[in-house]
Amino acid sequence: MRAYQILHGANIDGLQCIDYPERDLGLGEVRIRVHAVSLNYRDLMVASGNYLVSVEDPIIPCSDGAGEVLAVGPGVSRVQVGDRVAGSFFPHWLEGGPTPDKVRHGLGGDIDGMLAEEVILHEDALAIVPAGLSFIEASTMPCAAVTAWNAIFVSSNHVKPGDTVLLLGTGGVSILGLQLARAAGLRTIVTSSSDDKLARARALGAHHTINYQAIPEWHDEVLHLTHGAGAQVVLEVGGKGTVNKSVSSAAMGGTVAVIGGVSGFGGEVNPASLLASAKRLVGIYVGSRAMLEDVMRFADVGGVKPVIDRVFPFGQAREAYRHMASGAHFGKVVIDVTDRS
Repeated sequence: MRAYQILHGANIDGLQCIDYPERDLGLGEVRIRVHAVSLNYRDLMVASGNYLVSVEDPIIPCSDGAGEVLAVGPGVSRVQVGDRVAGSFFPHWLEGGPTPDKVRHGLGGDIDGMLAEEVILHEDALAIVPAGLSFIEASTMPCAAVTAWNAIFVSSNHVKPGDTVLLLGTGGVSILGLQLARAAGLRTIVTSSSDDKLARARALGAHHTINYQAIPEWHDEVLHLTHGAGAQVVLEVGGKGTVNKSVSSAAMGGTVAVIGGVSGFGGEVNPASLLASAKRLVGIYVGSRAMLEDVMRFADVGGVKPVIDRVFPFGQAREAYRHMASGAHFGKVVIDVTDRS
């Protein structure tokens, strides 16, 4: 079978499609025919060598994928041949809170991921895809949707309908966060430097949008839009360039969920800005298999359809990466592994 490999730091041109040898299934292992893989900003970090962990040997990249069970190894009981499944970002984080042991490996980071025609995963790393989600839609869930779910509904201070969620940017996590928040009855504010993307966010149900180039002090606008209260949850994806404004945008007792560092990591946060208003700064490191199962069920029942920016055939994986790197996307960039064109 064919698979892509990349060496950490080799950049996008280092993404190579190779013939990958098959092997027999071991105890508890499952062979999956991959149908779709979606890209995350983390995949660009792996390619550039800027990810949190690194390995010396080439890996199959990408954490997010969905497909069909082809065969099961000895002792497998959670899935059967023909089941539609998605792989969990952290194969060992099944439920509960994170621990070093649970997050010791991440698909497409320090171990082989999903960008292949077939992959082998342990049955514990798999979640059943609900009938209402296509393979392409399900492929967007393991990282982006789980991250948004964890930030808004698991690690925050018990949000309730009518509370406000501030979403920075219009990448995969933020747009899925917008959709999940709207389905849960939360009020939403979205920021971007693109009026076109903000218009699309409003079409998805965003209550308010802010162009942060037109309004550099966008945290003041958040307070204005919330009548001085601020947002109960802030999805902070910017990094050192935005984190202090995110803290200023949060409500008393609110949560700033730190998800990524588009502008790099670092930047000092004044503890007094947290203490005086009992705000919480929480690091979000994707989530567990249980969260993946929960968010897929929620999307299925609530009719949440992930926004797909563009779908590329398997042979154009590099082009998909470049489109992601351009920042022109709105929502998720997906590779259709079954498309051989």
